[in-house]
Parts: sequence; C-alpha cells; structure tokens
Amino acid sequence: MAHNGAKNRVVIVGAGFAGFNAAQELVRHVGATTDIVVINSNDYFLYLPLMPQVAGGLIEPRHICVSLPRRLRKLRYVVGTVQHVDAQQKVVSWVSQEGGSGEVSYDRLILTAGSVNKLLPIPGLAEYAHGFRSIAEADYLRDHITRQLELAAAATDPAEREARCTFVVVGAGYTGTEVAAQGQLLTTRLLRRMPGLGGQRVRWLLLDTAPRVLPDLDPRLSRTADRVLRRRGVEVRTGQSVTEAMADFVQLSTGEKVPTRSLIWCVGVRADPLVDGLDLKTAKGRLVVDEYMAVPGAPEIYACGDCAAVPDLTRPGEVCGMTAQHAERQGRRVAKNVAASLGTGRAEPYKHHDLGFVVDLGGLAAAINPLHIPLNGPPASLITRGYHLYSMSGNRLRVFTDWVLNGISPAEVTSLGLVSAKSVPLDVEHPSA
Repeated sequence: MAHNGAKNRVVIVGAGFAGFNAAQELVRHVGATTDIVVINSNDYFLYLPLMPQVAGGLIEPRHICVSLPRRLRKLRYVVGTVQHVDAQQKVVSWVSQEGGSGEVSYDRLILTAGSVNKLLPIPGLAEYAHGFRSIAEADYLRDHITRQLELAAAATDPAEREARCTFVVVGAGYTGTEVAAQGQLLTTRLLRRMPGLGGQRVRWLLLDTAPRVLPDLDPRLSRTADRVLRRRGVEVRTGQSVTEAMADFVQLSTGEKVPTRSLIWCVGVRADPLVDGLDLKTAKGRLVVDEYMAVPGAPEIYACGDCAAVPDLTRPGEVCGMTAQHAERQGRRVAKNVAASLGTGRAEPYKHHDLGFVVDLGGLAAAINPLHIPLNGPPASLITRGYHLYSMSGNRLRVFTDWVLNGISPAEVTSLGLVSAKSVPLDVEHPSA
C-alpha cells in the first residue's frame, strides 16, 4: 500500500480492545486529515468478556463479534496477520489467510497486537488441552461439552462415562472462574434432557496454584466466587495444578490421577509473538513504552494493551495489568497522543484508577466491586449485564435478546461440530493482528 504523501498515515496493528478504541478515537480527532489503516487477522472486534457465555450456550457467537467494516467506516482496514515491522523503513508487512501478502508504510504506528495463550512445559499439555482466547475456542468448548455428555449417555463402560463427565479447568483467574461457572450450569441443563445419564455425577474441577480463586482481585470477590462455585458442586482445588496430560486423564501436582477427556487451559496470556520479532526493548515479553505509550528510541511507534508494558502511574515501578479495562482506556489515550504528535491536541500520560471488576458467575450470581463497593447476588448480576451492554461497541440488542429469550425458555444447545479439535490446538497462537 503505497504512501502518496498527501496525508499522514497511521497504521494500527490489531483490533482488540486497545486497537478498536484507538481507531475510533483517531477518526474523531484526525480522521479528516489522516489516512488511518487497521490491520487485523479477522474482520471483527471480539468482546472477550462474554465468551464464557458463548461457551455456556447463552449467547450466539456472532453476537459478540462486532463488524469492523460497519463500525470503522471512515478508515481502511486489512484482513491479515502482521509478520514484520521495519522500524527503519517504517513499513509493516502482512499476510492473509489465503496466502496473499502486502505491506504498508506509516508515519505513525500503533502496536495493539494483544496476547495469546500462555503455555507451560507440561507433558501432553499442547496435545490434549484447549485454550480460551478465540471465538473458535469458545464454539468448540460448547460443542465439546455437549458431545461428551452425549457420548457418556451411550457408553456402557462406567469408567468411560466417568471420564467423559469430568471437566478440568486450570487457572482460577477471571476467565477460568467464569468458564467453570458457566460450564457447570450448561452441564446441569443438559443432564435434564438426557435420561441415559440419570444419577450420573458430573464433575467440574477448578485448579490453581494460587491460594484462592481470583487471586488478583479483591479477596471479597474471591470469597463470593468460591462460595458460589462450591455450592454448585464445583471442586475448587487451590494450591494445585496439572503436571501431565494424556488423552484420557490428567495427573495433578498432588499425585492424584483424574480420568477426563476435557482439559481447559485458562492459566494466563503472554504478549503476541509479533513482539518477539521486533528489534525493540521488552520487559517480560511486553514492549517497553513510556507513560505516553511511545516506544523509547522509536518516536514514530506507540504501543498499548496486552503487548505493551505501560507504566502504572498509580503504582510507581509497576506496569498496568493485561486487562480489557486498561486496554480500552489506553487505546483511547494513545490515539489522542498520536493525534497530538501530528499537531492536533495535547499529549498526556496514561493514568487510570481501578474502577472495580465484575465477575459473572452465571444464573443470578455475580461478584462485583464497582467503585470498590462489594456486591453479589441478583443485584450484582443485573449490574454486570448492564455494564457489558454499556461496554460493547455493537450488537447490544442482539445480546440483550439472547439473555431475555434464554431467561424465559430453555436454551437450545446442540453440538453442531463446526469447529474440530484440530482447528483449535493449544500450541497454535491466535494473534489479533
């Protein structure tokens, strides 16, 4: 994509929370005078916080995928995966899913490549576990859970039935806790329509080496989530993890062998592998930036979101966490700073005070602390859903309709088989750019 020089060009790599919000903000400030190009591996912005509800069969997958062509009309976008950034020539190279390739030059570059599944050197993990970072993985998990119970109902071997009815989630952070909560409710609903599994125990195990669930959040949220999960029968195993995975069992750090066909990996994330190939300074795998989210030594490059170690000015010496809340606000701030570097507005450092977190535990259960006021139960669930509708950049009516319909009639959950296990292996990264 040649640069005719008539306008400054800003290239945004990635359209997750940081990139999507950066693009919208740039259009507002310099859209009329600047050529804005977004490069993303998909043609949608994925609202990640509602993925556990997709896996739980409560929301249709497309309803949390916001169309880039529809929402970002006043700029250009490329559906492709960035392979290389030449900071000297100021050129970004990309490839498409169908083998095409191209490159685009820039005057300013905003790296918001996001993150991918974080792997650990555990035997069998890459072969038998599945992550939870893409819509395909959420789709697969919903189908997989349904199929396991269907196969268990037809099995004559009690050991096979037990293994197919056991689900192990590793990682009791935000994602893992919600996946276990929604998954347990899904299997409870499915059991009601499967007479062949009458009396069969369905086990959900939630493991984490930390001393409590939601270890990075307020202890009050942790206690609420722990209480709700245990009341539903989820086996919360803190101080434990998986040391080996096989096709029909997992070995725990306690020495216990748990028969299962379902290992769900929600341990954490790491910066997109694109960062590794850049000749730029990193800290724990994330790009080093200053408080304005500019890359030191490369004045034309900015970075934010999960791929960048943005200084947390509210905690001197620390960097901001890899959360949607930070990424969204960093995206808006970096857009204003880039606009300032092009002569519009004023640059300001990123400084954000924690506004609290919401954890949806399914049904009428949630644990939240808006403005650090702890709440739980139906009021917390109502606020949580309101927060998600407010935070989404589109499809609000569709998501709301899913909730209403599933609240007044049983959700139709079937195993469509559209996503195979081979399509979502844990060792294949899903970059956002």
